[in-house]
Amino acid sequence: MTVNQKLYTFLFYLLCQGVPLAGAAEHGETVLVLSGQLTGADHETYREVPFQVPDGVKRITVSVTYERDNRTVVDLGIFDPDRFRGWSGGNKARFSLAETHATPSYLPGPLPAGEWTLILGVPNIRSDSVASFRAEVLLESNLSADWQGFASAPLKPEAGWYRGELHTHTAHSDGSCMLQSGDRGPCPVYRTVEAAAAQDLDFVAVTEHNTVSHHQSLHELQLAFDETVLMSGREITTFYGHANIYGITDFIDFRARDNQINPILEEASNKGAFISINHPGLPSGEICMGCGWTADTDFSLVDAVEVVNGSVIDSGGGVLKSALSGIPFWETLLNDGYRMTAIAGSDNHDAEQSADSGRQTRIGAITTVVFAQTLSQIDLLAGLRQGRAFIDLEGTSDRLLDLQAASGANVAMMGDTVPAGRGENVTVAVTASQIPGASIALYHNGTPIATSDQVISSDHQMTATVTVAATGEPEWFRAEVISAEGRVLLLSNPVYVNNPR
Repeated sequence: MTVNQKLYTFLFYLLCQGVPLAGAAEHGETVLVLSGQLTGADHETYREVPFQVPDGVKRITVSVTYERDNRTVVDLGIFDPDRFRGWSGGNKARFSLAETHATPSYLPGPLPAGEWTLILGVPNIRSDSVASFRAEVLLESNLSADWQGFASAPLKPEAGWYRGELHTHTAHSDGSCMLQSGDRGPCPVYRTVEAAAAQDLDFVAVTEHNTVSHHQSLHELQLAFDETVLMSGREITTFYGHANIYGITDFIDFRARDNQINPILEEASNKGAFISINHPGLPSGEICMGCGWTADTDFSLVDAVEVVNGSVIDSGGGVLKSALSGIPFWETLLNDGYRMTAIAGSDNHDAEQSADSGRQTRIGAITTVVFAQTLSQIDLLAGLRQGRAFIDLEGTSDRLLDLQAASGANVAMMGDTVPAGRGENVTVAVTASQIPGASIALYHNGTPIATSDQVISSDHQMTATVTVAATGEPEWFRAEVISAEGRVLLLSNPVYVNNPR
């Protein structure tokens, strides 16, 4: 063997052992590069390419390229240190594995440390051919800071208002629907996703009680539903309250004891979850244990309140502002200085409910509309964190609501804050569209205040303004659009004065 051959063999050995790619280890990520050459001797054989996985890896993503000249074909599969984890043959060049979900063809589950083996099956390579291959193995130990969701890229690249459903249940908890036999039984995840797509929703979250088993179905379905973001979610269900968490797939121990829910919220928050208190106005008792919020809570760990819940509206006779509403709970927190995003959800448990049912629990009957930089899970959650969202209580396709506050040269959009000294004027402007015959109501720290004359343009856009003197203390304003019959149609999030994050 020549010196050059020895050097090549040594470099090939290093690469196949998974030497980290220089400069790639950031944010809990490591990229291993495995490369080499296939020759005619590899025809109808399986090349085993080992690499090392350290402790603490949460997701493994493998991307493989190879020279396809002269009809060379390479199939892919993988083993962990203990077992077979999947085989995709020649139909995929990239796949991922995590504990709760994996690319179809591969098995989700724990990612044990040790020697893993990438399998390159070679059903064909000509005897005189040489084909280089390169596999990049991304090892991620932190999925919280930039967890993109189940889509590999934004479904739409542009900024805009995106409409969706944030509270649903399927067979993975207590969702049911009509079976082939005509009986009722567990309802599969795909029916919820189909219902959301049929309503032209931009996103839908499946929020099963405590479990994480539904994430594999969402991961697989996202491939087919390429216009609807399938958001990872869960309803943490305790004896002292229910909370939806979005954006993470890691298991969260839900077993709260002695009215102490803060450890659960802390764990979810530390993993990067967006956390919402669900239906806090419901009573808690034998009919619905833990449905109301009674926990001793550090509200600084909470991002949002589900102020509108379809099952609550149905049980309240269709009246949003019944004693069961989440609005008073939310407004109390706002007055205590917390910045909480108001969101909504149908709390659907039957994906086949139709519009003819009149139920507010049908998918898309109530939507949360979010301004996001792209149609992607990460940007939708960023918009929700910012409070750049409003609630459409009739789940329409075109109604919009926005507001802003201005003091001098400072302007704040919905979800943001504007500084104003004591006595300085603050002008709050509300804009709503596609609401003929409706009117605007404005609230200051929870109290209704009169607006200026409301102006309606020819394209059904309505504006209203109010100017108040700032108190120098934290304040907030929010808006509602009210139908001629007195129903709330749209509900905004606040714009804040002197209340920075």
